[in-house]
Amino acid sequence: MSALAERLGGPVAVLLGGNSAEREISLQSGQTVLAGLRELGLATRAVDPAEPNWRAQLEGAALVFIALHGPGGEDGSMQGALQVQGLPYTGAGVLGSALALDKQRCKQLWQGVGVATAPFETLSADGDWQGVIDRLGKVFVKPVREGSSIGMSMADSAAGLREAYAEASRYGAQVIAEQYIDGPEYTVGVLGDEALPAIRLETDNAFYDYEAKYLSDDTRYLCPCGLDADGEAALADLSLQAFAALGCSVWGRVDLMRAATGEFLVLEVNTVPGMTSHSLVPMAARAAGMDIPALLGRIVELSLAEER
Repeated sequence: MSALAERLGGPVAVLLGGNSAEREISLQSGQTVLAGLRELGLATRAVDPAEPNWRAQLEGAALVFIALHGPGGEDGSMQGALQVQGLPYTGAGVLGSALALDKQRCKQLWQGVGVATAPFETLSADGDWQGVIDRLGKVFVKPVREGSSIGMSMADSAAGLREAYAEASRYGAQVIAEQYIDGPEYTVGVLGDEALPAIRLETDNAFYDYEAKYLSDDTRYLCPCGLDADGEAALADLSLQAFAALGCSVWGRVDLMRAATGEFLVLEVNTVPGMTSHSLVPMAARAAGMDIPALLGRIVELSLAEER
């Protein structure tokens, strides 16, 4: 029995699937997590909250590894339910999870504490479409509480903005328009209080959308990311600031872009990053000398040390 298995003293229940629009990605992430934990010598069980008896399957678990993406798994609700049951779980707590998945509130918070983020506006069905375009120019339109670029599109006219809003609102009533940043995109994995090596993302698509993230074999991931030492340090520092400002902990991923002025701007924080074959935190961990089992072991150790 491994030292970690002895410390746990019971199986790890891996939550995967669920009912969000990211169900299929979550199923893939969950299988990667299950395989990696087994390589560490840990007993595991797969638990899908979309099944009617899923709560009973958590009985006797020493730890719950959350591999659920999107609402229902990444928004604080599952974290709160597990906390009430006295079950330790991986990743950020209730507050950090809820804030990070809510793009509007986390950007408002970042603006309040001085974390650089792209300008944005909240949209509504009776909004002034032309006024938004006049103020922000070209925009990304996003559902407030979805991930994986689901429901996201670009607009540079009032008519296009109205159409983009209609598409995004299919995934929730709250929608934002975020100013388009014409510059390179980066992502920084966070593990504990450390930033993993940054990855620069390049795609021939209009932007780094769902297809580029999960389906395309043409998306380019540059790690090292091409920044000099000062640039990489600034990127890491901003990522850690953004992560901590939301009350996040254990592990996550921060997505950023660099404006034409050279300033880095935070886009969002993911508190349950993907663990698929195309996923970015495992890629960054490999650059830091950690394979997936080692990464998962570190996540488990950090989670066990959390005070909920």
